[in-house]
Amino acid sequence: MPQVLMIGAAAARNIAAATIVVLGVVLAGEAIGGNDQTWPVHGKIVGKKDKKSEDVSGIACDAQLGFPRSCLVIDDNVQEAQFVTVKDGEIVAGKTIALIDNAFEGKALELDGEGVSYADGFYYVIGSHGHPRDSDHKLDPTRDAAKIAARIAAASQIVRFRVGGDGAASGVERTEKLRTMIMQQPNLAGAVDRRLENNGLTIEGIAVRRRRILAGFRGPSLDGGRAAVLSVAVNSAFGNAPPDARLHRLPLGNGTGIRDLAVYRDGILVLAGPTASDPGPYAVYWWDGERDSVKLLKDLADVVGPVGERKAEGLLALDENASGLRVLILFDGEKEGAPVAITISRP
Repeated sequence: MPQVLMIGAAAARNIAAATIVVLGVVLAGEAIGGNDQTWPVHGKIVGKKDKKSEDVSGIACDAQLGFPRSCLVIDDNVQEAQFVTVKDGEIVAGKTIALIDNAFEGKALELDGEGVSYADGFYYVIGSHGHPRDSDHKLDPTRDAAKIAARIAAASQIVRFRVGGDGAASGVERTEKLRTMIMQQPNLAGAVDRRLENNGLTIEGIAVRRRRILAGFRGPSLDGGRAAVLSVAVNSAFGNAPPDARLHRLPLGNGTGIRDLAVYRDGILVLAGPTASDPGPYAVYWWDGERDSVKLLKDLADVVGPVGERKAEGLLALDENASGLRVLILFDGEKEGAPVAITISRP
């Protein structure tokens, strides 16, 4: 006679609840990025203390589209950048390259690298140029003034290096000139060295296009719900040419700043997100790199969650298909950026 398993009402409720939780997790995983899944990373993207990075903050490649591609990623808590190979559906970690050697009292200071770009045979990595992140307020402005100044100096650099046809990197150059150019901008100077939560200045994106460096600011948030991009000549940052600085004000919305910039075709993809550390909306826009206007390509609520639980931090164009432009989104606070491919509208 077949055996029948009898369970009590309480046990039945527990099983039902567990089933709902599992189903919810599965559905949530499918909802993030639509049907796209997190791409695996083979090898290790290195973060602080030689552990897997949880602070990936930027990526750029030596070609705009196609696979495989040689690319560079940056973690904002280390002094190095790392080469990776981007394939369709996966990332393969490669060797690292030292960018800076700043130190304070014998301890290495991070570049706080927030953005990467590639142009004319060079990779460019930009530091935040901002006050150290200090959410617990452990840094005292008087007692720790020297340490704060040293950390700001380490972060106030743009580093570039050339990559040869054999993939070998050479000729690392560093410049601190952008900080002076920022100080000359009335809309930005007052936010220099101010904490981010006080609408302080911090850079989180870089795009190099037409021999100009475009530095995208997460903060300060400018009047009228606008985010700042400072455009300067490459030869002024890494040479003696006049800076010819131009400040662009992009209408991204109140409390919204730039989280990344990526050159695509003859314009710029803009990853926008909250200026402050609190959750908020994220989106991808198209900007022609010239006018102070943008075009919304995709709201990222279905990628980061309705209140922005995930922090979209990096953006890379992948390829075009019948549905639109496929891009890769990387997230701050998640192992190796937890890259997810999504499709957005074409510019």
